[in-house]
Amino acid sequence: MVKRILVGVDFSPASGKAVEMARDWAARLGGLPVTAMHVLHEPALRFDKAWEEKTEAHAREKLEAWVKDCPGFSTKVVWGDPAGALVEAADLETLILVGNVGHSMLEHMLFGSTASKVVRHAPCDVLVIRKPRS
Repeated sequence: MVKRILVGVDFSPASGKAVEMARDWAARLGGLPVTAMHVLHEPALRFDKAWEEKTEAHAREKLEAWVKDCPGFSTKVVWGDPAGALVEAADLETLILVGNVGHSMLEHMLFGSTASKVVRHAPCDVLVIRKPRS
């Protein structure tokens, strides 16, 4: 049974749609708690703590602005691999919503997609939101 919703936000149009869908699903399922998570990629070299703190604060402000119209949402900004962080934050009672950005075939072959990695490794159900059609 789903008891919480986790939505991955990378600030793409698809993740904006995922935030909207998370708000709708939370309401449909009786007001479940929702966490919007943004994952910052780990820098290759960690040498500037002030820069890291400023980057994290900026991401948190932007994330909070993205969910300002979503009552009851909490926000979380972490460092790491986006797919790994989402999977790690979930359990059997979580519903993960993640946007499908739609990289080129070459990018998909070289790097894979966050959405496909989450689907393969999550311990729970995952709803993949397609990018909005223009």
